[in-house]
Parts: sequence; C-alpha cells; structure tokens
Amino acid sequence: MPYEQIGIREIDNPVKLIADGWALLSAGAPGDWNTMTVSWGGVGELWGFDAAFIFVRPQRYTLKYLDANECFTLSFGLPRETMALCGKISGRDCDKIARAGLTAHQEVTPSGECEAVWPEGAKLAVVCRKAAKQAIDPAGFIDPRIEGNYKGDYHQMFVGEIVGVYRAAAG
Repeated sequence: MPYEQIGIREIDNPVKLIADGWALLSAGAPGDWNTMTVSWGGVGELWGFDAAFIFVRPQRYTLKYLDANECFTLSFGLPRETMALCGKISGRDCDKIARAGLTAHQEVTPSGECEAVWPEGAKLAVVCRKAAKQAIDPAGFIDPRIEGNYKGDYHQMFVGEIVGVYRAAAG
C-alpha cells in the first residue's frame, strides 16, 4: 500500500483516534518487530517539538523492541479484530505478527533519522523518535482514581518527537 507524508496538524482528533479507535504501537525492523495495542497516550507539543507519548507496562514484550530501537510508530485504522488480537496475545509466546495476519511496512523518514515499521494496511501512521523514557511513580499521583488503573503494576512512559506522519494514499 502506498503512503503519502502529511503534517501532524492534518489529522483529525488524536484523542478519538487513540482512546476510541486504539493504535498499534510498533518498533523494530521488517523480520524482527513487534506490535501491541494501546489506548492510552496523546499527541501535543512538548519541549519545543511535536510529540506523542505512550505508556507500556514493563512485562510487555514490545518493550524490548522499544528499548532497542531509536524510533516507534503508532498506527491507526486497522480492523478492530486485529487490534483486539494484538492486545490479547504476546509475541513472546507465539508469532503474533503472523497470527494477526500482519506484514511490515517500512519507511525511512525524509531526514533519515528514523527507519520505521508499522503494519501494512494501516490508514495512518505516526513515526516518533524516542526523546524520553520515565517510569511512572505513584508518588506523583494527585488524583486517587489513578491508582485503580495500576494496583502496583506501573507503566514506562515514552515521549517521542513526531518526525513523520503517513496516510494511506487514495486510490
């Protein structure tokens, strides 16, 4: 599937995309990559650049790929069944990519700073270069409702500079 590069400001409602539509978070290279479903995260401006932030629990297999690669992607618009499957099974236990029927699309950003991978067939992909990683510390929770999401199992937060946005080309 061909993709065209667009600006981040051309996408519709990123809150709706992530929270309601979910995303597949991917990292690696064709032949050695992993993906997982995410519904937490955001897009905005931080530290002088367009940024996306995502949350990954330490036991998730995809964390290994995030840590080993400079870039990650958030992809949107894949079938809901595919998104659900990628959130239920681990690439540690089986060939999740094959089981979900996914193939890798690879793209090198125009400036060359990222060789990114995402599932072929996604309607939209946001490419991010890792800028920061921080363990979530419950000491910082002000609202007591937050702890109900964790019960002692805290995420790692990644902030990535958005270095490319790609939309499936019409036609």
